[in-house]
Amino acid sequence: MNRPRIRLLALDIDGTLLTTDRVVSPRTRAALDAARARGVRLLLVTGRRLPSARRIARDLGGDVPLVLHNGALVVEGQELLRSRPLPRAVARRAAEVGLGLGAEPVLHCGARGEGRLLVRARARPSLLLRYYLERVRGDVRKVADLLAALDGEEPIQVMFGGSREEMDPLRAALATHLQGQARVEWSVYPADDRVILEVLERSVGKADAVAFLQERWGISAQETLAIGDNWNDREMIARAGTGFVMGNADPELRRLGLPVLPSNDEDGVALALETHVLGKEKRG
Repeated sequence: MNRPRIRLLALDIDGTLLTTDRVVSPRTRAALDAARARGVRLLLVTGRRLPSARRIARDLGGDVPLVLHNGALVVEGQELLRSRPLPRAVARRAAEVGLGLGAEPVLHCGARGEGRLLVRARARPSLLLRYYLERVRGDVRKVADLLAALDGEEPIQVMFGGSREEMDPLRAALATHLQGQARVEWSVYPADDRVILEVLERSVGKADAVAFLQERWGISAQETLAIGDNWNDREMIARAGTGFVMGNADPELRRLGLPVLPSNDEDGVALALETHVLGKEKRG
């Protein structure tokens, strides 16, 4: 039997759509434009905040819906369709667990996509903190007491970042102390020994958010092509009728048996579109 035609492309941003240099390659842009011209909906599904994801969407042109914070927020046009903030008490507990193990929390706040970031004023300069302070310093608020500052905020997620050696014990501790009250997503970047942990409302996930939009738009899972590069993409890829993991993904993820594309620097997304949407033969 022939596969249903692809009507929805659910695409992660970092490590998938974007190259290592954080750009969309000419070949990938051309494939996206051609697929959208054929009526394929493009959906960006990311762990990013609204301000940074919206910049990518605008660069692609047209109205690109966004799944943000791994599914905690869903935005279509200027409308916030769904928001699942992290309960304040759970965010506080996650931050306490991290601080107890010497990990600096970054609190993402604003249940309507405001994208505020809270960090401790006396925080040690971890790799994750340096990234935010350098790239989005206008959205970062330094506070003397991070836990007290939560009282006036609507947290979306608590984020930690560090080496595998630092984050593996924290991941286990969060699972123990939160006891199913939250979802803990993780992203692994072996090339620079970097791991990001994200504590989210327990029902949040990329796959769930994509399913919400599939129902809204009348598109089936079988008509969906999903591509990602990390552990937080795994369920989304597995539930799609056609799903791929990028060649630059964590080797442990690639060994799970999901179909693998070339890397983000080798136009993996373009190849998937050319083969499964545009009907072109594989390039040599």
